[in-house]
Amino acid sequence: MKKVLEVLQYGETDFRFNTDFDVKKNPDAIAALVLKIAMAMGTSLWGGNEQSVLAVLRAMTVADLALTVNRKELIQVMEHDATMLARALERARKEFVRAGGEVQVFGPGVASSGHRS
Repeated sequence: MKKVLEVLQYGETDFRFNTDFDVKKNPDAIAALVLKIAMAMGTSLWGGNEQSVLAVLRAMTVADLALTVNRKELIQVMEHDATMLARALERARKEFVRAGGEVQVFGPGVASSGHRS
């Protein structure tokens, strides 16, 4: 098991972050992680607490963007990467359906009848 991201709050402004990923040693690990996370988020593997998890991730992203000196550039990079990933995932979904697979779409917080939290 790898620790993808741990965020602990010890006091009002005392946050501690930990991960097993070292981007200095392996920058490609994060690119691979993005795809794995997207696949989990797009399936029943996503654990049912999406609303809270996404809210915290977005709060961290906003805080990061507020502190960066190249905000517009970072937003452009993120927009480009997200667009490319969305296109690739849509192509994969269409190919899966063409091959006879079935895709069911559920909104955030909505689980399939077979979903276990």
